[in-house]
Amino acid sequence: MSTNIPLAERLRPQNLDTYIGQEQLVGKDAPLRKAIDSGYIPSLILWGPPGVGKTTLANIISNSLKRPFYELSAINSGVKDIREVIQKVKNQGMFGGSNAILFIDEIHRFSKSQQDSLLGAVEKGIITLIGATTENPSFEVISALLSRCQVYVLEHFSKDDLDKLLLRAIKEDQILKEKNITIKETDVLIRLSGGDARKLLNLLEIVVSGANQDNIVIDNELVDKLIKNKTLLYDKSGEQHYDIISAFIKSIRGSDPNAALYWLARMIEGGEDPKFIARRLLILASEDIGNATPTALVLANSCFQSVNAIGWPESRIVLAQCVTYLASSPKSNASYQAINLAQQVANKHGNLPVPLALRNAPTKLMKELNYGKDYQYSHSGQGNFIAQEFLPEEISGSKFYEPGNNARENDLRKVLSKLWGDKYGY
Repeated sequence: MSTNIPLAERLRPQNLDTYIGQEQLVGKDAPLRKAIDSGYIPSLILWGPPGVGKTTLANIISNSLKRPFYELSAINSGVKDIREVIQKVKNQGMFGGSNAILFIDEIHRFSKSQQDSLLGAVEKGIITLIGATTENPSFEVISALLSRCQVYVLEHFSKDDLDKLLLRAIKEDQILKEKNITIKETDVLIRLSGGDARKLLNLLEIVVSGANQDNIVIDNELVDKLIKNKTLLYDKSGEQHYDIISAFIKSIRGSDPNAALYWLARMIEGGEDPKFIARRLLILASEDIGNATPTALVLANSCFQSVNAIGWPESRIVLAQCVTYLASSPKSNASYQAINLAQQVANKHGNLPVPLALRNAPTKLMKELNYGKDYQYSHSGQGNFIAQEFLPEEISGSKFYEPGNNARENDLRKVLSKLWGDKYGY
């Protein structure tokens, strides 16, 4: 076997029995395994961080279903390449091209027009699309295409998964198994890989090559010694990406504009996608600031729209303005906590019926059944308010929203207390 082929490629699984991780998708009775075993899969999007097996899974699906397999990368492919694949499948027709699989890596990098060019072939079943993305497909895949695809979320590998992968490498790889390799410690290897299986195997290969002997004991000290560039530059697809965005968000949440600007600068210098940063600010404006500073969401949304319009390098100024405002704003996660609690109650109690008074009554029969009969129009009351029941009887009086302890939400608490008295305990 050629030593020029990277270890990650040599070790790439060919079937689900050798595929490590993602038990929620491909384990026994898991949804994707069931679909593969049935011989039918819909077009789908595989969403997850780098190095968790998206490309491998696409290949396994193709092998399992014995279908023609075409692969494009959104980095260097365009509409012309897509049309060529579709035409090739059409030309083969009954001679084995029917319902071929087209795998598109990093599909989030495709423009709207490029994604539009897939619609007809996906809808008619000429191709089964498998797209791989590290970005939220709700933001990056056009709705028309997304509605025709099933989204499967791939999770980070656990430490056990990565340990299994390392052991498999030294036992099964044709080159590594010729050496006497013992893995004593894996902490540093796994930390440097950032949970990316491909990077982990690349690092293992570097360590084995650097040791330059047939009897090798891999421990943290050896990895430290042989992997010189432990302080990695910002990597948009690796560990630094997730660590730095985490530090960025936590700095804003912690009301430190200076730290937030530093982490923003790190992302800017590393070439991060400005839309990714702006989306995170939109989420943070509601999750961590909320009604303590309602204008935060307005500014974050304006920031997102501006970033989409102008791009780098000018976006850095817009982002910096938004970041300093959000970091300096009073904070509240009350709305975030409220929806979490409401979802818990909704799941616990199932499909509780809507009270008759709140139901719409567009037909005569519905009116005869008293739909909407006892509803009182709130604007008819003093102060545009009439006390009445809006929750199902089974959870009447449940309080989900507890205003935070800040000036604006304390005012909201006073308003709610005046309206509802003791019902919700405001």
